[in-house]
Amino acid sequence: MLITDFDGVVIDGMAEYWWAARSCAQRLLPSLASLPEALPPLFAALRPRVLAGWEMPVLAALVGGEALPEASFHENYGTALQGSLALLGWKQAELTHLLDQVRQEAIVSDRQRWLARHQVFPWMQECLWRFQQEGVPWQVLTTKSAQFTEELLRAHGLEPVAVHGREAGSKPAVLAGLLSERAEGRANSIPWRFLEDRRLTLEEVLRTPGLEDLSCLLASWGYLLPKDSENLPKRIALLNRETLALPLDDWP
Repeated sequence: MLITDFDGVVIDGMAEYWWAARSCAQRLLPSLASLPEALPPLFAALRPRVLAGWEMPVLAALVGGEALPEASFHENYGTALQGSLALLGWKQAELTHLLDQVRQEAIVSDRQRWLARHQVFPWMQECLWRFQQEGVPWQVLTTKSAQFTEELLRAHGLEPVAVHGREAGSKPAVLAGLLSERAEGRANSIPWRFLEDRRLTLEEVLRTPGLEDLSCLLASWGYLLPKDSENLPKRIALLNRETLALPLDDWP
């Protein structure tokens, strides 16, 4: 069984992330009307630190000079994020709702244009198509809304056995629940692998009781920080694109 992250592993949605973040920030703060349409390097550089979608409008405010200084985000991302929320007077739930709203409006008004802001990684698409043809089960675990994830999967002919969106809970909690169900079922002997491009998430998985038998894989092509692939813990293996052509049983 393969359980894969979505953004940065299956789909490159960087253009859409910026479009959605910019749209949200401009609705909340008129002074951000001049934010560029093109993807700013600062946003792209900090995107690998993002855990949940609500953080992205804050990064848009940073690009527009309305958040805490850039250096504070590099020094302590979490603290700078919370400090910027307080400075802006924004709430996490408000940002999550607005992000969903602008995406839903985009799908209704011009679905093809919204889809075009995302590019599937061809090597992952080919791998997952092969799994589907061979009957190899795979699931998606993401902090994106399940609704938008399923919309994108359908557009690219990808059919996982399950999609676990942000509504299902944190990734370690969802994985723990799935592994618990596996232990009670007949698939207990089948190795399970979790593919993710955020090293901090994988390290959190390592610390989660009940996930000791889960193989953790870091996607080399994902949204990685410069040193994410160096000195990996023993239970995290770096997965390269070439390995995707192998049978799942031959993966690390």
